[in-house]
Amino acid sequence: MLLEGDKPREACGVLGIYAPGLDVARLAYFGLYALQHRGQESAGIAVGDGKRITCHKGMGLVSEVFTEEILRQLKGKVAIGHVRYSTTGESSVENAQPLVFHYRDGMISLGHNGNLTNYAELRKRLAAEGVVFQTTSDSELIVSILARSSQSDPVEGILRTMGEIKGAYSLVIMTENRLYGIRDPHGVRPLCLGRLDRGYVIASESAALDTIGAEMIRDVEPGEVVVIDESGITSLRCHYPSPRSLCVFEFVYFARPDSVIDGLNVQRARTALGRQLAREYPLNADLVIPVPDSGTSAALAYAAERGLPFCEGLMKNRYVGRTFIRPTQEMRDLGVRLKLNPIREVLAGKRVIMLDDSIVRGTTSRKIVQMIRDAGAREVHMLVSSPPILYPCYYGIDTSRRGELIAARHDLAEIRELIGADSLNYLSIDGLLAAMAPLSPESFCSACFSGRYPIDVSGIG
Repeated sequence: MLLEGDKPREACGVLGIYAPGLDVARLAYFGLYALQHRGQESAGIAVGDGKRITCHKGMGLVSEVFTEEILRQLKGKVAIGHVRYSTTGESSVENAQPLVFHYRDGMISLGHNGNLTNYAELRKRLAAEGVVFQTTSDSELIVSILARSSQSDPVEGILRTMGEIKGAYSLVIMTENRLYGIRDPHGVRPLCLGRLDRGYVIASESAALDTIGAEMIRDVEPGEVVVIDESGITSLRCHYPSPRSLCVFEFVYFARPDSVIDGLNVQRARTALGRQLAREYPLNADLVIPVPDSGTSAALAYAAERGLPFCEGLMKNRYVGRTFIRPTQEMRDLGVRLKLNPIREVLAGKRVIMLDDSIVRGTTSRKIVQMIRDAGAREVHMLVSSPPILYPCYYGIDTSRRGELIAARHDLAEIRELIGADSLNYLSIDGLLAAMAPLSPESFCSACFSGRYPIDVSGIG
């Protein structure tokens, strides 16, 4: 993410491990490292030893929240982990996950990636019934409904809860000795299942499985509940069938290039986006450069398709994450320059095609275009490997309010002028969805581009 508020902010990442005899907390720690790109506000791990659940969480990156001493104290046979970027609820340690609760049958812990669209309705109803809330997160509502719905069998409670909540959710839930993985009936957010030598793993992305040495079995299906315990794996298919609506932005920006989601490799998809851009906009220039890193795959493919040189014209400082010390108004460009620096020897005197994955507000794009001009480029032509973002996302990604989206307020010519480029072109929606082959266009949610929301959002304030 280049600058806070000028790219879509990450979804969360969830992980679950059932592996008696293995160090599940340490495995979860490394798995969360692989999912760090999905959320940098907070991190947490909960571990069950058969009798109780122990949890540690805090604000910051995985490496900041956990130490060797803390990991040694987290002993058990089942664990869930979470990295968070807040979409519903404040950014505070109270909202950090996993959430852990006592209920009549013992303890339960939950990690959630997504967003409930009937959050306000559910919270009002539960508050009227006397439920006291500890957080402002919609994830707590899920636990509250689950605890009230469960009888002696937590699975029955999960199925009843799925009948009440609406929206996007990939969940990892654990009791003291059992792990559950749940994906919403539309399959908006990703979730996959893997196998260890002595156990199983559930994760938001397959890259987390690779990191801890697990073999991917398959994706969790939309509406599926996966139960893992000493008996092995049990799969329950939800009785609330819905059209599949996987978030297409996972492939454009969020997911790691080495992940495979619903059978499609992210790197392959981004390469196809670049080729499609070359077919739609066959520009001539001296070189093609990416805005690193999410624009790199598409830029490489565009350059190859057009027979143009590909160069790294912007150097990324990979040691800059979140910026706690904000620059003063007089140094407002520092946020971009901390992360990107142009290479003058590459850019000077050249006609440059710059390729990025998306534009949200346009402020960062304007600064980068100016940086490239200041480095001596003769022309700067900007290509975007996704369509204009016209509508906000309500399913677990923060794409700003509609009034803050540059494409919702300005036409193409006005955006080009605002960012200072010689030309600007976006990939078409049809081109985007065609690049997702072999997955069908109907299997994706592209509401941020089209305004066609697959799950009702009328109750969102």
